[in-house]
Amino acid sequence: MAETAIRRMTIEEFLRWDDGTDTRYELIDGFPVAMAPPAEAHRILAMRLGSRIDAKLAARRPCNAQIEPGVVRPDRADSYYVPDIAVTCQPNEPSRQTMVDPILIVEILSPSTERSDRRVKLPVYQEIESVREILLIDADSPHAELYRRADGRWGIELVRGAQASLSLMSVDLRISMSELYEGIAIPGAGTEP
Repeated sequence: MAETAIRRMTIEEFLRWDDGTDTRYELIDGFPVAMAPPAEAHRILAMRLGSRIDAKLAARRPCNAQIEPGVVRPDRADSYYVPDIAVTCQPNEPSRQTMVDPILIVEILSPSTERSDRRVKLPVYQEIESVREILLIDADSPHAELYRRADGRWGIELVRGAQASLSLMSVDLRISMSELYEGIAIPGAGTEP
């Protein structure tokens, strides 16, 4: 049954809440925030990258990649974020609605999500003790920012252009940007990078 969100919610309330539509939501500081449907390039990148990551993890089960898992703030019970892809090495449990101990989080940037992904989510993801890498990858061009934790500090690696390669150490995967963006129309650059 649909309920109107008229007050702040906890994660538990949010996970039971139903607005009666197919709209996807995140819970930010206690309030549901609607998520825009992803564009085609976004969906292609999520499927392509997620499937390659999960295939690489086959020898490391229970490690697995998940599309749109729920990730919670370590210090709050009122925020539930939905990254595009995340990896955990915790065994699957029936009915669990949040990811436990993610090691890699991927956000595919689009004009409608970039500001929130950078300013709201990135700092939260960096606070999660288990997270070793955070990838922000552009849906509209072969460009990525890879944040990596080393010795308790975060560093950043910029990956630019179709000829560059992306190295995800947390999952032992190296993939060329040209492979990721193959067949994806890049605005102002024809049909391929």
